[in-house]
Amino acid sequence: MTTPQPALTDPWELAGIRVPNRVLLAPLAGIGNWFVRLQAARHGAGMAYSEMVSSFAIHYGNEKTLTELLRVHPEEGPTALQLFGQDPEIMRSAAAYVAEHVPQVDVIDLNMGCPVPKVCKTGAGAAMLKDPDTAVAVARAAAEGSGKPVTVKLRSGSVPGDTSGVDLAHRLVAEAGVAAITFHPRSAKVHHAGVPDYDLAAELVASLPAPVILTGGLHTVAEVQAAYERTGAAAVMLARGSLGNPWLFEQLLGRRDDGPTAAEILAEWHWVIDRAEEHLGPERAGRYLRKFHPWYVDRLDGGKELHIALQQTHTVADARAVLAEHESTLLVT
Repeated sequence: MTTPQPALTDPWELAGIRVPNRVLLAPLAGIGNWFVRLQAARHGAGMAYSEMVSSFAIHYGNEKTLTELLRVHPEEGPTALQLFGQDPEIMRSAAAYVAEHVPQVDVIDLNMGCPVPKVCKTGAGAAMLKDPDTAVAVARAAAEGSGKPVTVKLRSGSVPGDTSGVDLAHRLVAEAGVAAITFHPRSAKVHHAGVPDYDLAAELVASLPAPVILTGGLHTVAEVQAAYERTGAAAVMLARGSLGNPWLFEQLLGRRDDGPTAAEILAEWHWVIDRAEEHLGPERAGRYLRKFHPWYVDRLDGGKELHIALQQTHTVADARAVLAEHESTLLVT
């Protein structure tokens, strides 16, 4: 008799850590700071992963990394910090630092799937698919250095048709004691293009003696539910589909049926602006927020003029002034 698949709302355990549901926030490079993770938690995410952080930057004491990228808000809930790097001893040192100085971190996650050339050319990220011995050594070092559970994010392979990610997943669990694998069933070469190979993900789920967290191509409620059921994964991880749309967590967890109102979107946008200012100060936040504004403009059908005006802002005050000028129009869209 086949055991029914748990609902996305069901709690589960990751290496002894209780995760209240099966909808997680992915590690979003350059985006997943503490307030983005807190936003996801506010809307129901069972666990959130940080943006990827250089193990070398931690080891060598980079000030920005230590003071900004390692910041965890006390209300985030279960949190994973994602590290990247190809040197086992540097990784051991970085993981030990995190364990000592950021005790709120529950899990160390390792990025072995990033396809960006500047990461891969160092031997990190998806380049690890071609060097499985080093990948296993790095994962083992992270666990030994931190004393915390280690998870790994993998791509299916380096190029279409390559399934080396499946083989590496098995080695990481068997030889390095990795607690779970986050699997993006696209090759590194295609980045985010093409259709994810969910059948391959299902094969990994069926064969791996550890939980598999599914990510990739999950933008709508229908897509997430279909992929979750098709693969039998332990959980799903929202990435780009959640950008400017934290309500997707609520919809998947049955907390709401419809999308947000214009007033809700605008209120959330202001919340993001306020948190960014708290994180970076008014001037740095003003520049940093240029990558966030388009998500909310598009959800409100704000149009090209508003896009352009916000991309020309330099401070948080500038952004608030532009929003105030357009607010009445946005609330009736």
